[in-house]
Amino acid sequence: MSAPCSAPRPDWVRCGRCGTLHYGKKLARALNVCHECGHHQPMTAQDRIATLTDEGSFAPMNVSVVATDALAFTDSKPYAGRLAKARAATGLDDAVLAGTARIGGCPVAIAAMDFRFMGGSLGSAVGEMITLTAETALHRRIPFIVVTASGGARMQEGVLALLQMAKVSQAIATLKDAGLLTVSVVTDPTYGGVAASFATNCDVVVMEQGARMGFAGPRVIEQTIRQKLPADFQTADFLLAHGQVDAVQSRAALPGWLARLLAATGAAAPGRGAPRVRRRPALDATIITDPARLDEVDAWQVVGAARGSGRPTTLDYLAGAFSGFVELHGDRAGTDCPSVVAGFALLEGEPVAVIGQQKGHDTKELVARNFGMPLPSGYRKALRVMRLAATLAIPIVTIVDTPGAFPGLEAEAGGQAGAIADSILGMFGLRTPVVTVVTGEGGSGGALALAVADRVLMLERSTYSVISPEGCSAILWGDAASAPAAARALRITARELLGLGLVDGVVPEPAGGAAADPQAMVAGLGQAVARVVAELRGTAGDALVRRRRERYRSFGTSAIITRVLVPEAAAV
Repeated sequence: MSAPCSAPRPDWVRCGRCGTLHYGKKLARALNVCHECGHHQPMTAQDRIATLTDEGSFAPMNVSVVATDALAFTDSKPYAGRLAKARAATGLDDAVLAGTARIGGCPVAIAAMDFRFMGGSLGSAVGEMITLTAETALHRRIPFIVVTASGGARMQEGVLALLQMAKVSQAIATLKDAGLLTVSVVTDPTYGGVAASFATNCDVVVMEQGARMGFAGPRVIEQTIRQKLPADFQTADFLLAHGQVDAVQSRAALPGWLARLLAATGAAAPGRGAPRVRRRPALDATIITDPARLDEVDAWQVVGAARGSGRPTTLDYLAGAFSGFVELHGDRAGTDCPSVVAGFALLEGEPVAVIGQQKGHDTKELVARNFGMPLPSGYRKALRVMRLAATLAIPIVTIVDTPGAFPGLEAEAGGQAGAIADSILGMFGLRTPVVTVVTGEGGSGGALALAVADRVLMLERSTYSVISPEGCSAILWGDAASAPAAARALRITARELLGLGLVDGVVPEPAGGAAADPQAMVAGLGQAVARVVAELRGTAGDALVRRRRERYRSFGTSAIITRVLVPEAAAV
């Protein structure tokens, strides 16, 4: 390929948003981010790679891919002339620079698009180069990262350009089948065929702050529908709020965010890259398996304790029992549910996926998190992350603490029942260990949707029930006043459920309960989960799926009488 060279830096650069005049070298040191308005100015592919990867680690692909004028296309100028001009201006063969590098010490295959080259348009050479990068990732068994900046498919190549969307996508599909992580870093602008293929079909999609992405441009949309679009339409924050991307990061924060993601998803694990220092799991953690060792506590008192706002939440456990958490957002269908937190982290030095229902410690947080009652998008987000974990062979930890799935118009219109059903069904196919801990309320199907696991633990003062005591009382007693009696009748405490064989173990709480000593509770949960994950790690995926199905097949058999009915002998 042509020797890549960054474009000469002008002495003075004017901000494309606020018009502030910057000294070129000073702006470059600030990663081309305006100090007045925060606008992220355009970057070359060379600068992108230099910014994202470890210093001196990038090695360009040892192949040159050059587009030809297969259609003999001419508009106001011949296509061949446009190509020659773009090559001379950028020093690139086409609108992408690709090779291998390291991010946070983790090896990656990376391709970065360059908008200077014919608007970063996707043509045959670009598609080939990105595909070769993906194939390099497959050969070396390392993550694949693509940095997008494009107006869409290159019109001068006709359907050949259109089909590059599918060409790159098949390469990404192959990486997914091989259990390798794919990441899209979306920069401004990313539109058309690139947005509708590899920019959004990677496992993880992170957008640079202020970037825009869409299939059709806002001007085309406004002319088509004859409506004024919102000012933030198609921006990174807009897409994050609408569940389309996993995260939005500033240019300065992106390298660190990517490094944490790679670490938390096992990119540096043996066989995938550089060796990672591993800590020995805390196998001496206390997990009670004999109900006789647990105090008999009135069920209604346990309900009150389980609902206490002082108990640690999912985010508290993530901050104290896990490390390096990288949160992923969105259901990819239009919504991001705040009641479900999902992503990847390290537990005792090993990568795990963590999905949990989040409540809060005060009214403001409880309202913002919908009191821990997920919408359909929350379960879709959870299942998306769980399936990614299974693809990457990473154990899954789910933290259950919900009164139940949200019972409202928005939820029903969004397919609440179907989302819960899909999550329950989907968890039976996960070929990786799944560990669930009920830390507070385990309410109905809203809890079960995250609790189809190989091992289910409960905290000592948590509950797990088919319905809330108040709901049961209202239906069966005719009013809510009998909720305490309903709680006792439902057998919803950890001690009772352990005795019934419906959960596998109980994590003891500190004296006075989890709220009395949150730090001790967080540490206890971390140790217990690490122990169970260590016990399950290494079990073959087929065996996990088979045993998980057998486990749930057995539930309820002790509560029924089954008779085999023999038909009467046929009359002679």
